[in-house]
Amino acid sequence: MATKIIIIDDHQLFREGVKRILDFENSFEVVAEGDDGSEVVNLYEQHQPDVIIMDINMPNVNGVDATRHLVEKYPEAKVIILSIHDDENYVTHALKTGATGYLLKEMDADALINAVKVVADGGSYLHPKVTHNLVKEYRRLSLGEGGSGNGNTQVIEIRRPLHLLTRRECEVLQLLADGKSNRAIGEALFISEKTVKNHVSNILQKMSVNDRTQAVVVAIKNGWVEVK
Repeated sequence: MATKIIIIDDHQLFREGVKRILDFENSFEVVAEGDDGSEVVNLYEQHQPDVIIMDINMPNVNGVDATRHLVEKYPEAKVIILSIHDDENYVTHALKTGATGYLLKEMDADALINAVKVVADGGSYLHPKVTHNLVKEYRRLSLGEGGSGNGNTQVIEIRRPLHLLTRRECEVLQLLADGKSNRAIGEALFISEKTVKNHVSNILQKMSVNDRTQAVVVAIKNGWVEVK
């Protein structure tokens, strides 16, 4: 069965570009399009999509409000928010209202396709740059920066999880925490993107997490990576 997708974005050229990328995947089917968040509930009821890709900024009803309205009525709905904003406040607000994915409009085609596949399978997907910013904010709060933490709280011993991961997987995990995409990780380690994907898959399995964002959060909590 094809993954049914709805695209909602008020910029027609951008919407057509997203549709063109998705149409290259034989397992995807774009079943409807819209140009405002006010249409999402009606389109969802008509087409019962597996994934909705929705812009965050639209003139009447924005993507976040539309997501909240949709998820309140249909909790099983899966929404990926598209945005130009990588600030953690935008991201956390979108996630709190029910979005299961957050992509920056600077994404490449591979990121879009991967995000749809992950979200359709029940996972969550955040753009690597967004993940990096969230991790930095989590680290700042956990270390008490600007709060009541003492000066010694920021000195953390990095304990590589060699009991769990191979050395190469540790390197990949660190680059995930740095917000690198699979392509950028491959370039940094001089390995193919397919090999990177295999390493990421092994990391998720060994760490018993569902996606790369959870892997990075667990790694941060355990002091397995450095946050720059």
